[in-house]
Amino acid sequence: MASMSGSQTAMDTKQDYGDDPLSVRETGHYREEYIEGFVDKWDALIDWDGRAKGEGQFFVDLLRERGKHTVLDVATGTGFHSCRLMEEGFDVTSVDGSAEMLMKAFENAGDRGQVLKTTQADWRWLNKDIKGKFDAIICLGNSFTHIHDEMDRRRALAEFYAALKHDGILIIDHRNYDAILDNDFSTKHQFYYCGKDIVAEPEYVDDGLARFRYSFPDGSVYNLNMFPLRQRYVKQLLNEAGFREIKTYGDFQADFGEEQPDFYIQVAEKTY
Repeated sequence: MASMSGSQTAMDTKQDYGDDPLSVRETGHYREEYIEGFVDKWDALIDWDGRAKGEGQFFVDLLRERGKHTVLDVATGTGFHSCRLMEEGFDVTSVDGSAEMLMKAFENAGDRGQVLKTTQADWRWLNKDIKGKFDAIICLGNSFTHIHDEMDRRRALAEFYAALKHDGILIIDHRNYDAILDNDFSTKHQFYYCGKDIVAEPEYVDDGLARFRYSFPDGSVYNLNMFPLRQRYVKQLLNEAGFREIKTYGDFQADFGEEQPDFYIQVAEKTY
C-alpha cells in the first residue's frame, strides 16, 4: 500500500486516530496503524508455528497443483507466507505498504537463513514498482480489508490482474465478516491468530467499518480500522475485475457452512 514517510522511533508505541476513531475510514491510514510497537508484537499475535499447523500444506499444494512457481506476496506482513513458500522452493517477491512490516519480514527471513526480495508499494499503483509477470499473487492475512474505498478496491484488483501472467491466479482471503455483521462475533482463532493469551475482537462494527482491538498480555492495546468485506461482494469484485473460475474455501475446506468459517479464501483464475 502507500509509501511511508519518515522512520518510526523506539518510542512509537501509540496509534493516532484523532478525536473520533470511528470516522477514520481512509485506505492509506494503515500506514499510521502499523507502528513499530504493534509490528513488534505481530508475530506473537499470529504465532508462526500455530498458523503453519492450522493451514498445513493448503497454499503449497494449491500452487503446485496448478503448476505455479513465481509468486507475488502483496501483503507480506512480517513474512510468514513468503518464508513458507520460499522453503518449499517457490520464487517469491514480497511486497507491503508498511516499511515497518517489510523490515520485520526481512529480519524474520534472515533468522531462517533466507533473503527476501522486498518492495514497498501501493497496490493501487502496483505495476509502477513491480516488474514482470507472475504465476500467482497472494493477498493474505485479511489485508484487503485495509482498503476502505470501493474505487480503490477495484483499482487494486485491476493492478493484481495486470501483474499476472495470462494463466495466473489470485488468492485472497478475509475474515467471515458476514457472520460478524449478521450475528454475534464468534471465532475459534484456530488458523490465523493463534497467539496465546492475546485477544483479537471487534470493538465496533457497521456496514462500513470493523474496528478491531488487539489486547496483549503486557497490557498494551492496539486497533485496526478495516472495511467488513462480505464474501459475495468480494466474489463480485473479482468477477468484474476479469477473473474467472472463482473458488471459495472456508478455513481451507471446500465444503463449509456460511456461518462456520473464521476466514474465507477466494482462488480466482485469470483465464477461463
